Amino acid sequence: MRRWREKIRSSTPLHVVGLAEMLAIFGLVASLIYLLSFFGIAFVQSIVSSSDDEEEVDFLVAPPPPPPAAPAQCSLLGSHDAAQERMPEEDEEIVSSVVAGKVPSYVLETKLGDCRRAAGIRREAVRRITGRQIEGLPLDGFDYASILGQCCELPVGYVQLPVGIAGPLLLDGQRFYVPMATTEGCLVASTNRGCKAIAESGGAVSVVLRDGMTRAPVARLPTARRAAELKAFLEDPVNFDTLSMVFNGSSRFARLQGVQCAIAGRNLYMRFSCCTGDAMGMNMVSKGVQNVLDCLQDDFPDMDVISISGNFCSDKKPAAVNWIEGRGKSVVCEAVIKEDVVKKVLKTNVQSLVELNVIKNLAGSAVAGALGGFNAHASNIVTAIFIATGQDPAQNVESSQCITMLEAVNDGRDLHISVTMPSIEVGTIGGGTQLASQAACLDLLGVKGANRESPGSNARLLATVVAGGVLAGELSLLSALAAGQLVKSHMKYNRSSKDMSKVVS
Repeated sequence: MRRWREKIRSSTPLHVVGLAEMLAIFGLVASLIYLLSFFGIAFVQSIVSSSDDEEEVDFLVAPPPPPPAAPAQCSLLGSHDAAQERMPEEDEEIVSSVVAGKVPSYVLETKLGDCRRAAGIRREAVRRITGRQIEGLPLDGFDYASILGQCCELPVGYVQLPVGIAGPLLLDGQRFYVPMATTEGCLVASTNRGCKAIAESGGAVSVVLRDGMTRAPVARLPTARRAAELKAFLEDPVNFDTLSMVFNGSSRFARLQGVQCAIAGRNLYMRFSCCTGDAMGMNMVSKGVQNVLDCLQDDFPDMDVISISGNFCSDKKPAAVNWIEGRGKSVVCEAVIKEDVVKKVLKTNVQSLVELNVIKNLAGSAVAGALGGFNAHASNIVTAIFIATGQDPAQNVESSQCITMLEAVNDGRDLHISVTMPSIEVGTIGGGTQLASQAACLDLLGVKGANRESPGSNARLLATVVAGGVLAGELSLLSALAAGQLVKSHMKYNRSSKDMSKVVS
């Protein structure tokens, strides 16, 4: 521009361009081209590529058809992806009816005749009602027909639990590998260590003291005197044969053992006890009791039965009557642990264990006002074995009542340990014992099903295994406490070092 102004002043024609001016013009054009390519090339390329894609779409082969839809049962898995799949129209209508409350969820199995399909539809209805995917709860891989009418109602899936094996437990001359279903770290490992100490010392011995399930109905009489008359009638040995005949007619295995009564005002509590074969026996004893109550109405028409269970049984509640009188199987299990095993396997000494047991399990529990809780952790082992073998986990309450005793024997060198458990309630038939996983665990112990040759012996054997497992667990935990290893062990087995975010992803 400066040069053009000078040309105008000197009257020089503008179209006359010198070498310097030509270089300047060339540099200007080159700069403009560079700037355009630097800032605009990406934009131009995106427009061009987009245009090319649109043009090519018309010439592409049509995409292949989507894969065929999965069967109806697989569209209800409960996962996020499965929830997005379209359900069969018929199932969709049923789900909508359940959500709307037009079809009760509990009739699905009967209405559809397919337990798996019913569980899937119920699960989808729950998902829509709650807005929760419940992705981690598996649905497939379980036989829902096997629980119909006996184990669980309104199923939407099943819970997975790891099962560990402790053993061999050398008990009464036999070796048992004890299945334990638990989510607590250290439990199986600790029980396994106790089994090792018992085995290296020659094994444990058990005795079944009593075997009888109880049910205690409560009836109200017009007066306390009338209640006392019924109490006397039931407890009179002269009437026992008649009562037994009526009671035993309810089952080929039920055998009445006795009736114990208690009065509160004009209310009479009647605690019937009977053997129940290899079944845990709650239903069996309840049927027998109902037969007796019906018969008693003839002689005591003024008896008003309030409930078939009056809590004097006592089921699934801590009660002194079970601790004193027993319920289910009453078992004592004992072993003598050699001095060198105490030192080598248990890492402690006899005197420390004896002292700890007195101060902790006996005096400490007394200070706490414990009822049948004079032990270190019997319920841990009982519950783990119960879940693995299909027992009723709620009966852990009374089944875990236990007193653990430790004494120094053989001039103080060796350790005598025993557990006394008056109310272990187990069975090898009925309830959850017939489920595939639980039946496999019972089979591992050699107590699956009913014993045809000696009815009740399988259930009694299972009770002794439970007591033997508790003996091993008590021995190991008390040793860990005496040696100061409890915290160290739990930090090792209960505190995973895995990066769980990576595991989940």
